[in-house]
Amino acid sequence: MPPKQKRQKIDHKSKGHENNGGGNSTGTPNTLQIPTDPASISQKFLDIEAEQCKELLKLQYGQGQLLVYNPLDYASQIHHDFVSKFCRGPKKVLLLGMNPGPWGMGQTGVPFGHVDYARDWLEVKGEVTKPVNEHEKRPISGLNCKRKEVSGDRMWSLLKQLSGTPEVLFTNIFLHNYCPLYFLKDSAKNVTPPELKVHERAELEKVCNRALVQVVDLLGVEHVIGVGNYAAERARKALTNEGREDIKVSTLMHPSPVNPAANKGWANIAIKQLTDNKTIEYFKSST
Repeated sequence: MPPKQKRQKIDHKSKGHENNGGGNSTGTPNTLQIPTDPASISQKFLDIEAEQCKELLKLQYGQGQLLVYNPLDYASQIHHDFVSKFCRGPKKVLLLGMNPGPWGMGQTGVPFGHVDYARDWLEVKGEVTKPVNEHEKRPISGLNCKRKEVSGDRMWSLLKQLSGTPEVLFTNIFLHNYCPLYFLKDSAKNVTPPELKVHERAELEKVCNRALVQVVDLLGVEHVIGVGNYAAERARKALTNEGREDIKVSTLMHPSPVNPAANKGWANIAIKQLTDNKTIEYFKSST
């Protein structure tokens, strides 16, 4: 097991929430019916995430050589505010990222959580604490963070362009990450899930696949858009394994600046992809 100081625990019940059965650690398919109460939907979503984090933090990563940051713990106030405001009903489309980045969700608890958009457009609120064994090169300052995440800037700029307001955007869309944790080497280099050792990645993917199917069932999702190949591949695998071929899966080019193609007009490429997969109207209206 990794050293205790490099792991974090999350327990929404300790913050006044009760587990309503969103999590399923047995590996059996989730049979949740979509609740009609908006608050219940939000809480069930948080419960699924809490169970997912609980299972992920039991796993061993990098033989104890990786730091594990859990934004759903130290940025739980902001994350809860985001979910409570915008995950309050069925969603046609789930926009699925891979895992948090150090200057986006790693700070704000919001997927692709560029600080300015999270604070000023989404108007999420909350304080952050510190991750266990915080790396000096990856400090957490929440909505006060001065660093900007290029991926988040590109993503939220496009969403604002398409939807105009968060209320329009979240009528049919929700943003979520396949894995809620992010990993750092002692050098502070980011380690993504595909970069984990094969056996470590396999165990992580079992947990994340199960949680993803639960989220899809909870929200009544009809189309999962994986941001980047890894997220799309994992969504396709998770849903196929559960016999859920009725759920469409497509890929949106990742906006990361490390992707050379994304630096050549990512927004226009993304709009074409959303048009081709016939989801772009869900970003524009409440139909």
